[in-house]
Order: sequence, then C-alpha cells, then structure tokens
Amino acid sequence: AAKSAGFSASVHASYLINLGCVSGDLREKSIEAFIDELQRCDRIGAPYLIVHPGSCADTVRGLAAVAEALDRTFAAHKGRCMVLLETAAGQGSALGRTFEELREIRERVRTPERVAVCLDTCHVFAAGYDISTDRGYDQTFGQFDRVLGMGLLKAFHLNDSMKPLGARVDRHEHVCKGEIGPLAFRRLVNDPRFQEVPGFLEIPPEGNRACLQRLKRLREEHSRHRHRSRVATLPRGG
Repeated sequence: AAKSAGFSASVHASYLINLGCVSGDLREKSIEAFIDELQRCDRIGAPYLIVHPGSCADTVRGLAAVAEALDRTFAAHKGRCMVLLETAAGQGSALGRTFEELREIRERVRTPERVAVCLDTCHVFAAGYDISTDRGYDQTFGQFDRVLGMGLLKAFHLNDSMKPLGARVDRHEHVCKGEIGPLAFRRLVNDPRFQEVPGFLEIPPEGNRACLQRLKRLREEHSRHRHRSRVATLPRGG
C-alpha cells in the first residue's frame, strides 16, 4: 500500500523493548525482540526502524547498554534497514533526552552508519528545546546540526505537546493545538532542508485528517505569502 501511494513505510519498534536495561531477562528479551523487528523490516522493505533508546536510572551505564545492544543486533542481522533513535521527552529515567546523549550512543556503536535519528517535536519541546519561536527553532536545529549533523535527521514525529516547555512529560496533542503552536509546524513543513524527510502523526486516528489539513494549510499559506512577496518586489517597468 505504501509503495502504491508513492512513499516508503517506516516501522516503530514495540514500546516494551528497553535497550537501556543493563542486565537480566528484560535485556535479553528486548534484544531478541529488536532483532526480530529489524528482520521483519527488511522483509517488508521498510527503510527505517524507529526505537526509543530505553530507560535506565544510571544514564552513563544506560547509554553504554543501548550501544552494546545495537552492536549485538547488527551482529545478528546484516540487513539494510537503518535504526532511528527517537528523541526522548526526558520523563523518568528515559535515555536520549538530549542530542548529546544520542550522539554518545551512536559514537559507541561499531557500525554507526546504521544508526540515525527520528526527531519527535513533542519530545524535544518537553525536553527543553524551544521550537515554538523563530529564535528557538533556529537554535534547536543549529544545535542538532552541530552535535549530530543534519544528515542524520531521517524522520519526524509531528506532535504538539499538552505540557509546557521543559516539563519532561510525554503527552501528545494535535498539531497546532498544544503548547508548541503553529509556528514550529509552519517552519517545519516549509523548511527546504526537510523536504525529503518523512513526518508521521502520533495521535488518535480520528484526529489525523484534521491535523493533515492544518499542515497542508500551513504549507499553502507559506506558498501564497512567498508569491505575494515576489510580486511586491518586482521592479516596475520604465
């Protein structure tokens, strides 16, 4: 269905998987399940498998555990599907709240070329990255580029946030209807750097159509504004 519609489907790993668990049955079952999911992605031709890095009370040990779990996964499966680490809101002991934590995981992996990033707009806002203003948007993506490199941003989860900036609580809201507001989404859908980067909604399905219409409207409004600006600045004939 995805191919016939002209786009590639990506897969989100099970929320039960915790690659940051440092030992015990949960760790082994998480790695086993993750290997199985990666194999399935290759069978269906999905280019990306998106996963939450996991959680651990000890951040240093947790980040190392995620990298080691990825090494074991890639050793067991040599397929083409890339793993995308999803940015975390920082709730509880969740790993991946900062771009630096994601970089540390990737730098520890033996085959870093198989690892990139999925940026969740709700999560980064909850983690303290203010994308709701022009200045904050520019600072956030400038920091992402400096820490990770823009080429590693392979997907977006397009969610507004029910909670305020820096709340470190993961509560999705319909786009343009939460604490982030329309500016960030207007910038995102019109940012030339992200024209080829897929975006996915993560809200109850009954809200998908309205959210898609809002995003489409933001793109159309931007196009009309650019057209009016070009017309207004054309030199007059003499």
